[in-house]
Amino acid sequence: MTHSLTNETRAKLLAKMVDIAREAGALIMRHYAGEVERREKSDKSPVTIADEEAEHLIIALLADVAPGIPIVAEEQAAAGSLPDIANGVFFLVDPLDGTKEFLSKNGEFTVNIALIEHEQPSAGVVFAPAIERMFWGANGNAFEETAGRIKPISTRAAPKDGMIAIASRSHRDRLTEEYLAHYPIANLIAAGSSLKFCVIAAGEADIYPRHGRTMEWDTAAGDAVLRAAGGIVTRLDGKTPLAYGNAAEKFANPSFVAWGRAR
Repeated sequence: MTHSLTNETRAKLLAKMVDIAREAGALIMRHYAGEVERREKSDKSPVTIADEEAEHLIIALLADVAPGIPIVAEEQAAAGSLPDIANGVFFLVDPLDGTKEFLSKNGEFTVNIALIEHEQPSAGVVFAPAIERMFWGANGNAFEETAGRIKPISTRAAPKDGMIAIASRSHRDRLTEEYLAHYPIANLIAAGSSLKFCVIAAGEADIYPRHGRTMEWDTAAGDAVLRAAGGIVTRLDGKTPLAYGNAAEKFANPSFVAWGRAR
């Protein structure tokens, strides 16, 4: 097992990840401006040329700045190509999270790049190019850039008059409603892609439960930002942090809950 990275090395790597996400976002936006053909993968989820080209770009750039760190990326994984991650340090990449949002042109899709160290997301960047919101975090510090302005972000304590819950725009279900019924929810908002984690990280919401199938590349970058901002993502027990690198499960997540202020 390799040692974890130093805070300085991790911060430098995160800065490169932010630049790479920005480049991938620019590529995606060139496709977003036109008509994009939708295709289906074997699991019936949609994929476009924007997903594929953005992933190719991200992999090439990450391999250049961090040649010793393996990369697990969504489209390569779908094609059966997975690297050896036995040393415990690797990247998780979703080049276009929220392909349904991309195709419907609602702007709520993201580029996700995360660094995993020994099952935990230690650094991550989430970029929503269509709405010009960039989030990144590591080492207990998280930031948001909107229209060129950068500010630190952090989670908030849940308001006494009730929590704001956030749920998936595309995957809302009865189990989510039943789970939230156990908490004092004042308002429920919807969002697509990994923006849900970032909205909590920015102190704009408090809880995000998710039942059903998600993949590690869907959640890792947003999870890293949220943890750097003072939150946590756990299994449904509210205690066990979500872990990454489960190759035996083909990188599928269990059901989870993202929390604002770490419990």
